Amino acid sequence: MDLTKEEQSILDGEFGEGAQKAIELIVALGKIYGADGLVDITSAHLSGASYKTIGDGGLLYLEDMVNGGAKVTVPSTLNPVGMDRKRWNEMHIKDDFAEKQIRIIDLYGKMGIQTTCSCTPYDGVNVPKLGDHVAWAESSALSYVNSFIGARTNREGGPGALAAAILGKTANYGLHLKENRAPTVVIDADIPDTLFSHSLLGQAVGSVIGGGIPYYRGIKPGMEEGKTMAAAMAAAGAVAMFHVEGVTPEWKDFDVSELEVVHIGKKELDDAYDKLNTADDVQLIAIGCPHLTEKEMHEIASLLKGKKKRRTDVEIWFCTSERVRSKCPEDVRIMEEFGPVLADTCMVVSPIEGTFSRTATNSCKAGNYLPTLCSQKVMCKDIAELLKVVE
Repeated sequence: MDLTKEEQSILDGEFGEGAQKAIELIVALGKIYGADGLVDITSAHLSGASYKTIGDGGLLYLEDMVNGGAKVTVPSTLNPVGMDRKRWNEMHIKDDFAEKQIRIIDLYGKMGIQTTCSCTPYDGVNVPKLGDHVAWAESSALSYVNSFIGARTNREGGPGALAAAILGKTANYGLHLKENRAPTVVIDADIPDTLFSHSLLGQAVGSVIGGGIPYYRGIKPGMEEGKTMAAAMAAAGAVAMFHVEGVTPEWKDFDVSELEVVHIGKKELDDAYDKLNTADDVQLIAIGCPHLTEKEMHEIASLLKGKKKRRTDVEIWFCTSERVRSKCPEDVRIMEEFGPVLADTCMVVSPIEGTFSRTATNSCKAGNYLPTLCSQKVMCKDIAELLKVVE
C-alpha cells in the first residue's frame, strides 16, 4: 500500500499509541483486500456497543483504547446498546449488566463518539452526502447509506470502524471504488405496497443472492421501506448495497441489460414468511428493528389510539432513538398504554433470553437474529397483525 508521509509517521508512532494502533489495523485490512492506499472519511458509525455482544473482553479493549489516548477525528455515532439507559429495570436487566453497559457508553464518549446509540443514524444525526467516503459498521445502516444516499462504505467490523474513526481514514477498496458498486442481478419485484412486504422482499432476496448487489424494478420505496429492506437483506444474506430503478441516486450509472433477472412475487414472500415463523404464541412483541422513525411512530399511535391492551401476559416494546422519542410526545403517550417506548436499545442486542423464549416482531432482520443471538422462537408479522394479539 502507498502511504503518505503523514500516514507513515502515524504508523511509526509519532502521533501517539491510539493513532498508531488504529492505522496498523486499517493498513492490515487494506493489505488483505488489496487496497492501493487510504482514503479520507467524513464520518463513522460504530457497532460493538452492547455489553451482551462485546462482553468483558470488549470492555477491556475499550479501556485500553481510552488509556492509550484514542480520540476520534471525524463525527462518529454509536449503535444500539443492550438497554434503555433510564428504563432498564422495565427490560428485566440485572444490575451487573447495567453497570457494565453504562461503562461501555462512557468509554465511547471519552473517545469523542456521540452516544446517540441508534441503528438509524442517517435519520437526522449522522447524514453523509452523495459520494462521501465513510466507515460504517451497522449492516442495515451501511446498506442504506450506500444505496439511498450514495455514500461509500464497506461492511466494516466494530474494531475496523473505530480505527477508521480515530484515524479519519479507511482503506480504499471494495465499495469505495465505483466499479465495485455495479449491480450483479436484476430483481423484478411484484409485491404489495406495504412495509412488511418490503421486509419480506429483502429477506427473500438476501437468501437468494447472498452478497451480491441487486437492482430492483417494480418498487418505489421510501425511507422506511428502504431501511427495512436493507436490514433484511443484510441479515438474510450479506448485501451491503442495492439499487432501485428511479429511486436511488446511482441507478442510472450502470448497464444492467445483460444481467440475470430474478422474479420475486407472492410465492417467494410466502416462503420467506414460513421460514421465519416458528412460534404460534408469544411472550414479547418487540417492534423497531431498525429503529422506528417519526412516521412509523405516528402510524403505530394511530393504530393504537382508542384501543385497550387486554392481554397482560404479553409485553410490548417499541424501540427507537432518543431523538425520535423526544420529538413524538403524543405518540409516546398513546403507545405507552400498551408498552414502553425504549430509546437507544434493541431487542436483538438486549439479553431478552433471560426472561423470554418466544418473541414477535415485524422485522425480518430481527426474525433472523432472534433465534441465534437470543434463543427465541419467532413470530414475524405485520405490525397491525401483531397488535391484534394483545387487543
